[in-house]
Amino acid sequence: MRLLVTIVAALCDDLGLAGWRQSAYRLREIKKLYRRVQKAKHSTSKDADKRAAKQDAVRAAHRAYLEQAETLLAQVRQTRVHLILCPVPAWILAQIDLYLGDGERQIDQIRRRVLNGETIPHDEKVFSLIERHTEWISKGKAGVPVELGLRVAVVEDQHRFILKHVVMEKTTDDQVAVPLIEDARAAFPDIAAASFDKGFHSPANQRALAELLPRVVLPKKGNLSNIERERENDPEFIRLRRQHSAVESAINALEAHGLDRCPDHAIDGFKRYVGMAVLARNIQRLGVIVRDQEAAQHRGPYRQAA
Repeated sequence: MRLLVTIVAALCDDLGLAGWRQSAYRLREIKKLYRRVQKAKHSTSKDADKRAAKQDAVRAAHRAYLEQAETLLAQVRQTRVHLILCPVPAWILAQIDLYLGDGERQIDQIRRRVLNGETIPHDEKVFSLIERHTEWISKGKAGVPVELGLRVAVVEDQHRFILKHVVMEKTTDDQVAVPLIEDARAAFPDIAAASFDKGFHSPANQRALAELLPRVVLPKKGNLSNIERERENDPEFIRLRRQHSAVESAINALEAHGLDRCPDHAIDGFKRYVGMAVLARNIQRLGVIVRDQEAAQHRGPYRQAA
């Protein structure tokens, strides 16, 4: 609502259209209702009457908030009709339409969730109006159970160079495992083994990856059958699985080289920034190797003192 009213009021002021002279006041009024909704808390009392009264108060606060928002949306729609006849750039009209849709969606979801008691499906939720590709990432780890952003999968070789990366838009780990290895092998045909986290597991991935690689280290989630337990207790499987922990250093290095927070905008900017961070990490790794080689040459062969 803030974005809509600000844009439309500024346009009407420039074009001499009436109706939005009190836009700042109306924004303050709806912000007050928003704060009232934020402060409205459900009761934890054991008294059923007190809980019911508090619930009614919460719903009343939301109704007042939604009514004001719907009133403003209706006025924006009316103004939008007049703006078509004015010299307004098409991209501004498209932006107004976009935020109108956002407002209608949020009003609908609040009404369904708070007033009707529904649970909003996860795929209907929007976590950022500016960076619309943002996803809710459930990490399942202590300390940081969830994050907002996008997942990035990487393939690292034994020399700690990142060979391949992919930005996972609305995609889970098990859906990228096979394409990731196919692309990596297309560029590096000598890849003979690969180790994965449990999140990449699926029966189909086990079969497909076994056809691509001589050795696949893909632990299964959940209970293991006797055959699966025998496979994961194989010494070679355990050896390669222990080496997998080294990929955590690549993740930390990527964060240190810019991927802790992306300052670029939109999904194209995000993907570009990820690629630059991967490049920076590989250059840094190459520099470490060159530095160590030069240091070894400078020291010369080791001679035991007589």
